[in-house]
Amino acid sequence: PATHGHTRSLRLAHQPALAPHAETTLTVARILLPVRAYPLSDARSDPAPAVGPHTMILPGLNRMAHLDTLARRFGEPATLGGVMVLATTLDDQGRIVQLNPALQELTYGDRQDPRSERIRNLDPVLQDAGFTARRSEHISQDMWEKWVMLAATGAMTCLMRGNVGEIVSAPGGYDLAERLIDECAQVAEASGFPIRGASRRATHTLMTDPNSTFTSSMYRDLTSGRPIEVEQIIGDLVSRAVDLHLPTPTLTLTNTNLAVYQRRVTS
Repeated sequence: PATHGHTRSLRLAHQPALAPHAETTLTVARILLPVRAYPLSDARSDPAPAVGPHTMILPGLNRMAHLDTLARRFGEPATLGGVMVLATTLDDQGRIVQLNPALQELTYGDRQDPRSERIRNLDPVLQDAGFTARRSEHISQDMWEKWVMLAATGAMTCLMRGNVGEIVSAPGGYDLAERLIDECAQVAEASGFPIRGASRRATHTLMTDPNSTFTSSMYRDLTSGRPIEVEQIIGDLVSRAVDLHLPTPTLTLTNTNLAVYQRRVTS
């Protein structure tokens, strides 16, 4: 890794030889998809020839819609659940910069059989890989709780164009944080995954500290003029709320605001 002040940019020490997906003839046992939403459509196609009847695909996207996409393409049994904790951004040269080396954790699990032999056998493969790896027997719950945190923090920092401390110190900022947490949490609960107390308290603490300089990855992309994951993190949650007949006025307003920005930067 190369160091830039208090951050690190990560590069491959050795560039692997990559074969076009059409030339791939061997199936593999495990595929890790640690991609953002933008390249996911390509990533869905690229591993297809390598996916066999016993392949496990572990996506690292912190939300839910991609699971349905991968399951339709490769089948439910092949699609595991995963939650990544990683603070990164892109620099002006397009390099991935790690903002906090202490935050690098992958939680994973089998959504169909949390104690399956295959997920237990995956454990030793992911250990000692340079990051913390943890198997969960409640991976869908973990994913929903991470999504609620991402959506609430992303909505607040992007809508207000500031960090947590700046927002909660402003008039109405504390109430805004609580409204966003409530709206995101009610969608999760109506979907069958009520947010556990410890997770809700952690999100509330993260979003209401007047001394915090925390910003979301969406905010960092937005202030750099790059495309953001509004459809995947905010829009999908709003769509589920509509289907569930749940009012989410603040989240909906944020989604509209950021959709305008997204169209502007991608047109």
